[in-house]
Amino acid sequence: MSENAIYWLWLQRALGEGARFKEILEDFKGIKEFYNANILEWRMSPALVPKQINKLEEISLNDVEHIIYTCEQNGWQIIDYDDKNYPERLREIPNPPAVLFVEGDFAEIDDSVVIGVVGTRRASEYAVQVTELLCRGISESGAVVVSGGALGVDSAAHRGAILCGGKTIAVLGCGFGTSYLMGNKNLRDSIKQNGALITEFPPFTGATKYTFPLRNRIISGLSLGVLVVEASVKSGSLITARCAAEQNRDIYAVPCSILSPEFAGTNKLIEDGAMVVTKPADLLSPYAERFHIDLSKVKSVDKLMHETVDISANFKDNKADKLSFENLENGRSKREKREKAALSLSGNTKIVYEALTESLQHIDVITEKCSLPVSSVMGALTALEIADLAVSASGKRYKLS
Repeated sequence: MSENAIYWLWLQRALGEGARFKEILEDFKGIKEFYNANILEWRMSPALVPKQINKLEEISLNDVEHIIYTCEQNGWQIIDYDDKNYPERLREIPNPPAVLFVEGDFAEIDDSVVIGVVGTRRASEYAVQVTELLCRGISESGAVVVSGGALGVDSAAHRGAILCGGKTIAVLGCGFGTSYLMGNKNLRDSIKQNGALITEFPPFTGATKYTFPLRNRIISGLSLGVLVVEASVKSGSLITARCAAEQNRDIYAVPCSILSPEFAGTNKLIEDGAMVVTKPADLLSPYAERFHIDLSKVKSVDKLMHETVDISANFKDNKADKLSFENLENGRSKREKREKAALSLSGNTKIVYEALTESLQHIDVITEKCSLPVSSVMGALTALEIADLAVSASGKRYKLS
């Protein structure tokens, strides 16, 4: 945290996360000088509109001091735009975050190959294993994996890096101290030990549909390239790919079945010029000379698959059978039938159904996502189980059938 952290916090609270402050500060020597300028000087700036000036006047340093205190009490770092530890690649984007809140360590990130990995939360078995293998492969060669800390592809990306002792960073779409996706708490704890959790949202800021698109620009901004593993044409992962393109980052995609709508977005990226990835070396080769990577030592997918069987109990079953085209499509068919049956749902039952995923979630997580009383959620889950749209497990956990 630099000596100017309080001024950057003030600017962020006044203008909001994602604001383009570079143009605003062009006529001033720095953030402190901007804060100390009078309202006439602000009005003379062509980059500020009246609504922003009003907010700058309304917010005081006292309004943000509690943020610094909260972070100090919880051991959360504040890295502002003037901090020497602020990532240089992130400075390059048009709207970098004024402040980052950090739990863990992401020092020397600018000296590493950093690959952002994104994809659907409702990932197929194929996408999960491909993500994990690719991330293991690049992490073993020193690359840092950046993703969003969510279920599905994100979790597989972080897990792949952690399995081989590599570094990984989760960029969150909420503030620290919230209970969003508590089902992923164990993974996030591991990420902190092997890298960092970061967010631009102040402590206790909840996740909303507006926070995730803002989060996505940071994932791509930290990265040299972004890999999209599985995405439909309406997937939020394509927002990250679009951010990457606007930031002049490389875009990669994993090919798959042209018959599956869940991969239509990914295949469209390839059609539009994204680089095809079928092995870890594909992600590393554009940066090998710059970062002194010996591509001959990067493991093949086949070797990684055999090693995964040895080191992870989760992969002791026959993955080849699960990932066959026939079984992949059978899984798709089951999902399509389930979603067709769900079209008749309404009210609380529909809300709860839409909160479920293909991974088990505790009842508390589902209740928070739905913003409904526990009794209403339990009633809806019972109805969904009777309709064969949901299944339960021990510990009050539920998932899609």
